[in-house]
Amino acid sequence: MRLRALAKINLGLDILRKREDGYHEVRMIMQTIQMYDVLEMKRVRKPGISLSVNYSYIPNDERNLVYKAAKLLMDEFQVKGGVDIHLEKFIPVAAGMAGGSSDAAAALVGINRIFKLGLSQKELMDRAVNIGADVPYCVMRGTALAEGIGEKLTRITQVPDCFVLIGKPGINVSTKAAYESLQLDKISSHPDIDGMIGDIERGDLLAMTQKMGNVFEPGIIEKYPVIGEIKALMESHGALKAMMSGSGPTVFGIFDDREKMEAAAEVLRESRLAKTVFATEVMKAGGNTNDK
Repeated sequence: MRLRALAKINLGLDILRKREDGYHEVRMIMQTIQMYDVLEMKRVRKPGISLSVNYSYIPNDERNLVYKAAKLLMDEFQVKGGVDIHLEKFIPVAAGMAGGSSDAAAALVGINRIFKLGLSQKELMDRAVNIGADVPYCVMRGTALAEGIGEKLTRITQVPDCFVLIGKPGINVSTKAAYESLQLDKISSHPDIDGMIGDIERGDLLAMTQKMGNVFEPGIIEKYPVIGEIKALMESHGALKAMMSGSGPTVFGIFDDREKMEAAAEVLRESRLAKTVFATEVMKAGGNTNDK
């Protein structure tokens, strides 16, 4: 079985408060894009999980969310036999694009199918939150409002068709450190999440992009000015809006024209500001099932 683990971007990211349990209350609009890792899974007689990855620096044991996800279901259902998994990474690591969470989601879908466990998408999502806050969304995919710690999900109308340019500089930003350095009382501008949902429902891409925002951005750009430089380059070359995804450092630009996006991608590559440059689009409606 071959499954695609799709990356996500945050079209809007707001943080409302810090909870007593240490987590943060969020309101985000999540969107799946056509950039993905690939999981190849094979049922074997030998019990246990064998995981290989195309990069040696990525762990292939319990520290990997794919391993954790597979083990979660195999333990619960006392699966006889085992599984060989090969993970081909393409989504940048520690990039604010939920690569690890999406890999875990694909592993849950794959184990459910391979061993015929019969779990519904909702049942998989209920278990996915034990692996990470973004994993239930990565099982669901598409356009969604995420609340709570990110696990309360409401599917919303598919975002209007658009093109997405990804630029990740050669730095990594720890999500934990980003949250720790966030000063909630000093956030001067919050994205209009409800307004964005209205724009998406009306199919008004331009109005939606004008309301986009990410409360992490000012603090992270202050530490890593290259993120601001990538944003400015994309916007000066036709992006309706460019913004940091998640806690960074990846920047994405939303374009209404493929040629404009491809021209901007070329300029971004030549600038050497970004280590990874990838031109793609949002996931189309009806594309929210994991491919075999």
